[in-house]
Amino acid sequence: MLSIGSVNVNGIRAAFRRGMGVWIAEHTPDVLLLQEVRATDEILAEHLGPDWHVVHTEGAAKGRAGVAVAAREAFTAVRIGLRADEPEADVGRWVEADLELGGEPVTVVSTYLHSGTAGTPSMDLKYAHLDAVTERMGVLAATGRCIVVGGDLNIAHREVDLKAWKTNRRSAGFLPEERAYLDRWIDEQGWVDLGRRFGGDGPGPYTWWSWRGQAYTNDSGWRIDYQFATPALAERAKDAVIDRAPTYEARFSDHAPVRVLYDL
Repeated sequence: MLSIGSVNVNGIRAAFRRGMGVWIAEHTPDVLLLQEVRATDEILAEHLGPDWHVVHTEGAAKGRAGVAVAAREAFTAVRIGLRADEPEADVGRWVEADLELGGEPVTVVSTYLHSGTAGTPSMDLKYAHLDAVTERMGVLAATGRCIVVGGDLNIAHREVDLKAWKTNRRSAGFLPEERAYLDRWIDEQGWVDLGRRFGGDGPGPYTWWSWRGQAYTNDSGWRIDYQFATPALAERAKDAVIDRAPTYEARFSDHAPVRVLYDL
């Protein structure tokens, strides 16, 4: 079995101070897909320890963004970024890594998209990055291989993916134009949203809640963290869970990990 955990850590140092190491020890994932690392390569390696192989791309702005893939096994290849003309701003990050697991090739991807603000130039940058993501996902899907793309997309796909959908219909993260990209990945390219497949019809389960107010206590959240798998890998997925902490105080991030078990 292969366990892959994807989570926006909201800063690796803060996450470990709040108990991320306990979560790793309890669930023993084989692969971690991390977003918003907010640290250098050296700091990330120091926190994960010597048992992990890591590929990481730092955010352009200090203390922001950054995504990584960490695995117990050594990578056979890694690729950072989507294209040479990616925008200067940290609108998104993308890291791919290839693994050989039991003699079988598997590609894992960690990705992050900024939330953007509706009606501002930041949304144009987000859509431009989504175009590049969609192009790459189409290429990956066409290979027919076992591939998973996991991360924080800052997009809730459907009404069941956020509690307050009626008041967010014109908000970034739930705009029809954003949601249409996820429709294309699923309906045209064949990717499988494992969080929804194993999460039932909804509403929820959610993966992000504001630190403020009673959002966590009232489960007023958004499902914006995903693992998308190609059909070859999705058919071997046995379970997908959202590791929602039992209390507000027990969280190590404002996001909950998405953890999937694959029969590999």
